[in-house]
Amino acid sequence: MTNFDTRLQQLIDAQSTLIARRNAIDPERDNGIFERYRHPVLTAAHVPLHWRFDLDRRSNPFLMERLGVNAVFNPGAIELDGKVHLVCRIEGHDRKSFFAVAHSDDGIDNFRFQDRPILLDETDDPDVNVYDMRLTRHEDGWIYGLFCTERRDPNANTSDTSAAVAQCGIVRTRDLETWERLPDLRTRSAQQRNVVLHPTFVSGRYALYTRPQDGFIDAGSGGGIGWATCDDMTDARVDTERVIDPRQYHTIKEAKNGQGPPPLETTAGWLHIAHGVRSCAAGLRYVCYAFLSALDDPSRITHRPGGYLIAPRGAERTGDVSNVVFCNGAVQRADGTVFIYYASSDTRIHVAKTSIERLVDYALNTPPDPLTSRGSVLQRSALIDRNQQLMAGSQALAKAAI
Repeated sequence: MTNFDTRLQQLIDAQSTLIARRNAIDPERDNGIFERYRHPVLTAAHVPLHWRFDLDRRSNPFLMERLGVNAVFNPGAIELDGKVHLVCRIEGHDRKSFFAVAHSDDGIDNFRFQDRPILLDETDDPDVNVYDMRLTRHEDGWIYGLFCTERRDPNANTSDTSAAVAQCGIVRTRDLETWERLPDLRTRSAQQRNVVLHPTFVSGRYALYTRPQDGFIDAGSGGGIGWATCDDMTDARVDTERVIDPRQYHTIKEAKNGQGPPPLETTAGWLHIAHGVRSCAAGLRYVCYAFLSALDDPSRITHRPGGYLIAPRGAERTGDVSNVVFCNGAVQRADGTVFIYYASSDTRIHVAKTSIERLVDYALNTPPDPLTSRGSVLQRSALIDRNQQLMAGSQALAKAAI
């Protein structure tokens, strides 16, 4: 074999071993709410070799990676034809993001990408970058993908090459193979990303969770998870937005927050997973949190568990943008199992496994944020008092049995 052949075989073997690797629950990170797995389910190394390497020995005798992949993260998720599909954000070495579909039979192991990435149509005003698609199987029969479409700010000074405008792009599909590009969502907000479509009609209209912001990074006078409705997703227009989950001082969502995947329907209400952002010495820290809203009115939040649901742990804290977890995809299976797909540090994709029963218990029975240090101590002291009474009762029963 030539050096080219040897190197190619090494690359093939390494990727095959990676894809075939069985994942396992990490018992050291079991909090009763969900189980985390030891390994990411998708990374840049999972991306097919023929998407990255020129495999022609004449034009690439050293078998260099010509179109490198920096990260695979922030996937939308859906179960289709018995398989779990992730529409992943793939970022190249050139900083451009695009979408690609990977699927797995069990939602944990052996995720494999389809033959090629998704080639989205452009609108009259072409996107410079697209990312973070949320997938909603709507009761109208379509699967909608709502994503961030980013363009340079036309009002920025010519010397400012970082000013951007983010809005909500929309596509729809029935099979995750053929995608129809629809016009971008139109709202009154200067910046609009993290928009999610509710899976059912609400009072005969399409319902959207929005995130109005003044600036591309800073929320300004905006921020929070908004609620809006429209008549038609093929020409989606929103006149008014109402913030239903606002930012709040000295909480996990003081800087900004946004809806993650579409909410999951339960008998207790709509179960939401969202992301919250706070500022700290290391920059912006992203975590995931949960809340519950009413079945008859998804815009009315009924339960707000305090604190975060998922935060970066261990190796998850390092990556391209460190100290971040972000979720925009979750799958509710027929047996009640829930897979939460989250990315760590804008680099890789993980899965946490739980159940509707556990998530509902968490949402109903986890106390809300008391918003003060004294309130936090009183809350914890009440827990200590109950546990001490239980332990005293157990000890008394144990003595009586001797």
